Amino acid sequence: MMKKDFMTCRTVLWWMVFSGIGINFMMRVQLNLVIVAVVVPPHKTSIIGQCNGVIEDNNTWQNNSPIIPDDYQQYHENNSQKIQKSHLFPWNEYEQGLATGAFYWIHMLSEIPGGMLARKYGTKSVFGIGNLLTILLGFLLPVAMNYHLYALIIIRVIQGFVGGLAYPAAHNMAAKWIPCNERSKFVSAYMGAGVGIGLAYPMCAFIINYIGWEAVFYISSIFGIVWYLAWYYLVFDTPIQHPRISEEERIYIENNLETSVDYASENKSVPWRRIFTSVPFWMAIFANWSTVWGYYTLITEAPAYFAFVHGWNINEVGILSGLPHFFTMIFGWFFAQFSDWLLRTERMTVTNVRKLATFCCTGAPALMVLGLSFSGCHPILAIIFIMIGIASVGSSSSGPLVNLVDLSPNYASVLLGITGLIVDCAGFLSPLFVGLMINNNQTIGQWQIIFVITALNMVVGFLLYYIWGTAKQQPWNNYEAVMTNDNMEIR
Repeated sequence: MMKKDFMTCRTVLWWMVFSGIGINFMMRVQLNLVIVAVVVPPHKTSIIGQCNGVIEDNNTWQNNSPIIPDDYQQYHENNSQKIQKSHLFPWNEYEQGLATGAFYWIHMLSEIPGGMLARKYGTKSVFGIGNLLTILLGFLLPVAMNYHLYALIIIRVIQGFVGGLAYPAAHNMAAKWIPCNERSKFVSAYMGAGVGIGLAYPMCAFIINYIGWEAVFYISSIFGIVWYLAWYYLVFDTPIQHPRISEEERIYIENNLETSVDYASENKSVPWRRIFTSVPFWMAIFANWSTVWGYYTLITEAPAYFAFVHGWNINEVGILSGLPHFFTMIFGWFFAQFSDWLLRTERMTVTNVRKLATFCCTGAPALMVLGLSFSGCHPILAIIFIMIGIASVGSSSSGPLVNLVDLSPNYASVLLGITGLIVDCAGFLSPLFVGLMINNNQTIGQWQIIFVITALNMVVGFLLYYIWGTAKQQPWNNYEAVMTNDNMEIR
């Protein structure tokens, strides 16, 4: 056991991955709040009437009308000091769903290439450049948004594709830097997603109110460029390549990594057939799908839900939509410490730790989502259920997410790429589904249906993983063993 350093290279790596994923998710979700601030509100106020006692307005004004009635202008004046009539976009709920979901339309197609490129060129290049391109495209979003809805969608689609390269690349670095009994804590860095979202919403609300909605995209992109410069200087793909690592830390890492971790595996082919026929791998995919569907439903639709169901203004929406994501990070970090402690003290097997974490990130949020669906016009209950539900998703870093590294350290980035290809469909299906459900029909009953379906989705994923999931390293992780077995089968 090495002695504690003030700042080990693994700690620096954790912070850089944490902040990089935070930037990545900030770029994903900032549009969600901007749209709430700048679109023309629904032509009926039926839900606001249900929760706030406002009499329903039977105004038959249509969203594509060039004339904006005074009451709708007053609505936006109350929400933002900087939004002008010319900046109110007449997009209905379905079109808003297209805009917010466009990031994920082909996002998943870059997941496997991201994992493969990370094996060949290293996480430093793939994660860094994938994030940088996503950041640079952020500068184009205000121009596209002012030009046409379809221009915005095109930029978001491209942004989503290049952004998809980054995430799976991180697993390749985790396998080469982090021993098994520290892995849950390291993968908790992926919960930087929650902190990125948590910072994005209140920051966006502040910028919209005091500077203007276009500045949201410019300021966040500048933050991203600063991050990339730090990433380029501080991060290296393996301990051997790091010029500033201490000899003690390097030896500690090498002695505590699994003997089956192969630093040269990037030059060898991938056992695709064995991966795609692996039952444990598919169980991890199902668990990740359930987690992602519930998470994206809450993070993408929370601003619209609070604004239109509970009638909150843009500042309240920004703060109370962002706050739960800080709890995601906090809960994920503490649960990761707890998981690694269970492993170090041998109180639980790796498989049981992963199953416990999977219950916390799927089963527990499902109960909270069910509670949210029946919370009606009680905002305090809604806040409690959403905060607990989103926070508990943080345990996924100790469960189905890190389980991919358990199954195969050598092909972890490829497994995450395949998983991302499948589960990121939830990123665009969820807002599309919600948009269709509430298009010109924003009622509490419709939101209730959305939340019940989300809860059922999460429960099914947990049950499948609990029955058939495992953290046992798979035989195909060892490339030489796979080739030997294949040759024996041919003979």
